[in-house]
Amino acid sequence: MASFEQSVAYFKEGKFEEALISIDSCISVDNSNAEYYFFRARVFTRLGKFDRALEDFDYLTSLEPYNPSYISDRAVVLHLMQQNEEAAIEFDRALNLEPGNPYRYSSRAYFKDRIGDLQGAIEDYTKAIELDPEDAVAYNNRGLVEEKLGYKEMAQRSFKKADDLVGYTPKENVKPSNDDQPKKKAVFSMPKQENPAKYVSLNSYMDTFKKIFTDKSTWNEFIDFISSGLKSKKS
Repeated sequence: MASFEQSVAYFKEGKFEEALISIDSCISVDNSNAEYYFFRARVFTRLGKFDRALEDFDYLTSLEPYNPSYISDRAVVLHLMQQNEEAAIEFDRALNLEPGNPYRYSSRAYFKDRIGDLQGAIEDYTKAIELDPEDAVAYNNRGLVEEKLGYKEMAQRSFKKADDLVGYTPKENVKPSNDDQPKKKAVFSMPKQENPAKYVSLNSYMDTFKKIFTDKSTWNEFIDFISSGLKSKKS
């Protein structure tokens, strides 16, 4: 018998079709469990089935119109569908519902970066940092946007702060050789996810659920599925 834990396991292994079959079975048994729909929406997103993901998020927001997590994830799907005006409204709504949550600013900053509002992205990352001064991811991502705008010194300061926070120390005074690896280059990292415990039930399976969507290494994959999703949209 399919279980939520099995669906999550498939998801972690990159077996998204299997994850979908499993979570569909869960919903057939308990079609009133909002968390199942929330998870399925994310599976649909990874599969590039944005219309289906949007249907699930529409259903969830009809149940909880002021749930910022549902609204923010719905905004991501709208962005992937290239409905950026509506996506911007939804990112703003999620942030207005949780103005003290740094993740809301980091999420909107990432969106602004992608649509070309680089100055707006820097402002949002800066606000996220004000709310969470130890967010190395926000510093790193702000540095990448600053680089795009040609603010090299500012970018280096942001990168250095990110390195300091994670304990990374670049090698200095080492003569390069042909065998040396290329210099470490900053890469985009998914903004730290908010703790979803405020919005989800306390059923026993939620420990697994929270890990899959709050683990930093898992969220770093977010950029990959956005890229693959856009390719799916074009094909």
